[in-house]
Amino acid sequence: MNDTLTLLNRHRSIRHYTDEPLLEEDVRAAVEAGQRAATSSAIEAYCCIRIRSAETRERLVTLTGGQTKVADAPGFFVICGDTRRHRLAAQRAGRAYDSRLEAFLLAVIDATLFAQNMALAFESLGYGFCYIGGLRNRLPEASKVLDLPHGVYPLFGLCVGRPDEDPIERPRFALDDVLFEERYPDDAQVLRALDAHDEDVASYYEKRGDEMPRWTERMIEKFATPIRTHLGSYYRGQGADLT
Repeated sequence: MNDTLTLLNRHRSIRHYTDEPLLEEDVRAAVEAGQRAATSSAIEAYCCIRIRSAETRERLVTLTGGQTKVADAPGFFVICGDTRRHRLAAQRAGRAYDSRLEAFLLAVIDATLFAQNMALAFESLGYGFCYIGGLRNRLPEASKVLDLPHGVYPLFGLCVGRPDEDPIERPRFALDDVLFEERYPDDAQVLRALDAHDEDVASYYEKRGDEMPRWTERMIEKFATPIRTHLGSYYRGQGADLT
């Protein structure tokens, strides 16, 4: 193990924070580290919006499904895929901009790589973080609150602060159940992996003192009913073709 692997392996999602504010130099260092992430063909199709306004944060608590940490965390950021720069450059040059699915995917991937680098940089500085996918719950309303222009795609939020909790390690699938040689395994092997993971997750919740359905049961419920069905129309309205 080296320092980087130690940092990566000790990650826990942090949802409770002390009142200690983020140091400005730490914010800038973390964002700069995010910018060093890989970016497809150097397009840098991302941006990060720091939300300081208490009023805006409280509004976003409601729009993210009542996640109070959005307001309580010392730092809250909105991670976006950003194609606006490319569109403006093309417009100024009198050229067309191809907004189809590949352009959208490039922005999503670029923004996600940026965010993970940024988040890990914060962890290396002694902060904890939690991604907020609930930003997509009522995205048209959140977009209006954030006053986002055409070509900018909000993807998720990021809470950051000094940890005020020390959660136990959440299990992951066994390494050999995600690292495959040459080809994807047969269904029988995948089902065996699901059963083993069910047992590991059940043990994790038992240690926490929580009663939870089995992991596979929760996944079945999670994907049984469509959620956030507005996302396609929202992102199309923001300029993504998705074809």
